[in-house]
Amino acid sequence: MNPSPQNKTSRRSVLKSIGATTTLAASGLLPSAIYAAPPASANDKLRVGLIGAGNRAKWLTRALSRESHRAELVAVCDCYLPQIDVLAADNKNDPKAGAAWARYQDYEQMFEQEELEAVMIATPDHVRVRAAIIACVKGLDVYAEKPLSFSIPEGRALVEAVQKHKRVLQVGTQQRSTPINQYACEFVREGGLGKVSTILVKNYSGSRPATGLDRQPIPEGMDWNRFCDQAKLLDYHEQLHRRWRNFNAFTGGPICDRGSHALDMVHLAMGWENVAPTRIEPTTEAKEYWGRGVRLYYPDGTVIRLESSDGPAFGGILVGQQGKIEINRGRFACNPNNMLAPFTGSETESHVANWLDCIETREQPNAPVEVGHLITSVAHLINICRITGRTINWDATKEQIIGDDLANALLTKERRPEFSLPAV
Repeated sequence: MNPSPQNKTSRRSVLKSIGATTTLAASGLLPSAIYAAPPASANDKLRVGLIGAGNRAKWLTRALSRESHRAELVAVCDCYLPQIDVLAADNKNDPKAGAAWARYQDYEQMFEQEELEAVMIATPDHVRVRAAIIACVKGLDVYAEKPLSFSIPEGRALVEAVQKHKRVLQVGTQQRSTPINQYACEFVREGGLGKVSTILVKNYSGSRPATGLDRQPIPEGMDWNRFCDQAKLLDYHEQLHRRWRNFNAFTGGPICDRGSHALDMVHLAMGWENVAPTRIEPTTEAKEYWGRGVRLYYPDGTVIRLESSDGPAFGGILVGQQGKIEINRGRFACNPNNMLAPFTGSETESHVANWLDCIETREQPNAPVEVGHLITSVAHLINICRITGRTINWDATKEQIIGDDLANALLTKERRPEFSLPAV
């Protein structure tokens, strides 16, 4: 049974009032306890919506179901309605899965018709920011999958929306909530390697043009216009639908997908929460431009090399004065091997739980919007370097490429007017 309208209004009012008092509390005019929301009772759970019911949504809904004492999924939106049935079938341990969900193809309609307090966004890359900004404007807290944005300017727009509306946004770089990854990264941050000179990261490619695909009939239950969203309305093809991660109309490719996990671990280990590379240069050639190797030069002199198809899938190899450490998802390895004691803590990853904790406390989550924007920006700059085949000099303060008008123009993606970003 859904919470009563009185309970829904009460909880939503509490959460909004907490956000509204952030400035006063930060100024010292209110005690810090004002941030804390009362714990949800069994009949007063956080009402969560989901946008994008594909493979990633399976992981998200499983994680959310482990928090069923305080949150529940009440509405699901997907441009392809049959995908919602597939997701419901995956949630075998939830007797309410599917039957209790309101179903939508249009996330704006879902926002208007449902009394939501939070939303999880697991769409293709090009859809995510617009949906997240609208959610922020409506007072919802957001879990946004990575990569956070489809372009650097729209990522900045989302940062501004989150800050203005005082929302809690967790980016889906879940290794930030994995204790063993936190342990290994803290070792590096605290100087365990000494000065780090070189970092090796797997050379994930960019995406390719959507060419050579014959038009196919749009399947029943698919709103292809909304799938294309800001991108040009392309002819339907199953590859564009099911393998959208390959095509630059919808994504920056593997460097923005798995590459964002790898780069994020490196940034976390180095303490680069607000530090971007100043220069990116192409180095090794590849059969296609989107596979070129690159090097990233950071202000402290550290160089990240993306030049090999080998290496940890979700991290990097950091080389320092005292040795080197490979950090990957859920594990690390050192040389010398006794440089860091084995990890003995919990192996449980709790990224969705951390998001829910922060919705209640109004604290920053483990992967806040500014961090997600920075990591995704680095991936976008790598792609621009590959496209131009030239060295990119980056002004992180202005978020502009220095002295290269053509490269600078590639920062922005063309949007169809009906899918423009809303004012924040």
